[in-house]
Formats: sequence, C-alpha cells, structure tokens
Amino acid sequence: MDKNLKIVFFGTPEIAAIELEHLVKTGCNVVGVVTNVDKPQGRGKQLMSCEVKRKAEELSLNILQPVSMKDESFLTSLKNLNADVFVVVAFRMMPKIVYSMPPLGTFNLHTSLLPQYRGAAPINWAIINGEKTTGITTFLLNDQIDCGEILLQQEIEITESMNVGELYDIMAEKGKKLIIDTLEMLAKGNFTAIKQDLSKPSKPAPKIFKQDTYINWGQTVENVRNFVRGMAPYPSAKAEFYDFEAKKGYEFKIFEVKTYNESIQTEIGDLWIEDKSKLLVQCSDGIVELLDLQLNGKKRMASSELIKGLRISGILKKK
Repeated sequence: MDKNLKIVFFGTPEIAAIELEHLVKTGCNVVGVVTNVDKPQGRGKQLMSCEVKRKAEELSLNILQPVSMKDESFLTSLKNLNADVFVVVAFRMMPKIVYSMPPLGTFNLHTSLLPQYRGAAPINWAIINGEKTTGITTFLLNDQIDCGEILLQQEIEITESMNVGELYDIMAEKGKKLIIDTLEMLAKGNFTAIKQDLSKPSKPAPKIFKQDTYINWGQTVENVRNFVRGMAPYPSAKAEFYDFEAKKGYEFKIFEVKTYNESIQTEIGDLWIEDKSKLLVQCSDGIVELLDLQLNGKKRMASSELIKGLRISGILKKK
C-alpha cells in the first residue's frame, strides 16, 4: 500500500467509523474526514456527534462538516487537501463537483452484491427476503445512487440463524480488506471497472421507516422469522396486541422467534401463553414462538422471564 496516497474519507455511522479506524491503523494517509453536522438528540436536544466524527476526533484527523456539499467554503477546503482519492462508506448523495475532484476517483463500499439491493438498507432486506448469500461491493460513484462501475466484490454467506447485527459485523470486518485492495488497485491503475446493467430488474433496498417494522402475521412462519432476523437488533421488528378482557394494549419489540411445531388452531395474529412458559403467535401456515423480546417501557428479556410479569389468561388479539 502506497503510504503517500492522500485519502479523504466520507462517512457517518458505526460501520464507517470501523473502516476509517482501520485505514489509519494500517498507515494510510487520511488527510481529511467529511461527515454530517452535529444534530440535536434525546429529550434535552443536545447536539450529538455521529460515530465517524467521534472516531476522527479520537484519531486527531482533520474534520469537515458541511451543511451543503455545494458550499463554496467547503469545496475550497476539500480541494486544498489535494487528495488522490475519496473513500465513501455510508454517506449521503454526493454531487459531481465533489466526487469528480480527486484524480483517482471516488469509490463507495456498499453492503450488497450490486446490482442487487441498491438503496439505504441492503443488509436488512437481504435477510428479510430470505437470501442465502449477499456480499460487499466497491464501486465508482456517478450521478445515480449505487449505479456506478463495480471495482471489487466479495460474497458472504447468510446462515439460517444470522440476524442483521451479526451480518453487519461480518461485513464491517471484510470491508476493511476490500477497501485496502481497492485503494491498491486504483493506485496501480491496472484494472477494468465493470458497468452495471441497469436494464435488468434488481431487488431494491429502500430505507426502513417505523411503519415498516411491524410484523405481518398473515405471512408464513418462514417469512415472519426472516422479517424478525432482518430487523434484529435494529430497528427491531414490532407487534401490537390487545387484551379485550382487560381493555389493555401491549407493544413488543421482537428480536428472535422460532417455529413451534405443534398445531393449535387460532386466528392469525392471536398471541397466547402456553404451559406458562411460551409466548406463541399464529401465522398463516403455523405458529411461531417468541424467544427474545422487549415490552414497551421495559428491558429486553427472554420470553420466559417476561411471562412472569404478564397478567393475561386468555388470547391477545393483533391490534
């Protein structure tokens, strides 16, 4: 790796902070970091820095936080860094005036095997859709989201029990080498970038909003299980139930379920306690047992522990 290669790093969340730290610790010459402005968070609305800014401060790196990527003062500061290449991991859309600035180009690490799963939540959607494999891709930025020419890819297996958090960690680790390999390839100039065929259909990976996190119990057991895995631990699958007898509602975050093999005929979306130790819900073709969950306002716990505090004797209905 050419230690004289000047790199500007763009990113915001934890996975980007992990890749940034690896670049610095392997001796790469990171001359600047571009990240989001601090935002008010929590009840007190105090300004909070993102993971990349905190990591950049820890590493004593030069930090730029533009409100607009087209701001003249930002563009001047960025140009003055005289970077050879820009590295992007989980950052917002970038204008051409920025991504075309460095002589070796700007590349992005994306957490899918492009052209599949373009968008904001590729890790989640791959698991929700029951994929057995996914991967990571580095590609050159252009004016369309996740549509640039592919540089390198690595396939990753999705195991039967793997959730988003576990796959995220694997991708963050494997991304370290893929970024370094891509930098070396660009520096040497001996590569052929592969154009994505935009005429072929591909599976989307749109951003997940709160309303998208609620479980549809009318799906099959397998689909419900994949959905829960694809939301765990964040943003987490959610479900609402109502006890008509006690006139009380319950909202759960659900982190793990498994197939319950016995047959009990109830209505789709019904929840009940079995043997004083199991929380069961009826799906379209069978039953799932809730294993790991969190009642609204309480701590996360195993269902056997949560049941001890639930005062229900009958069936809760989906809300």
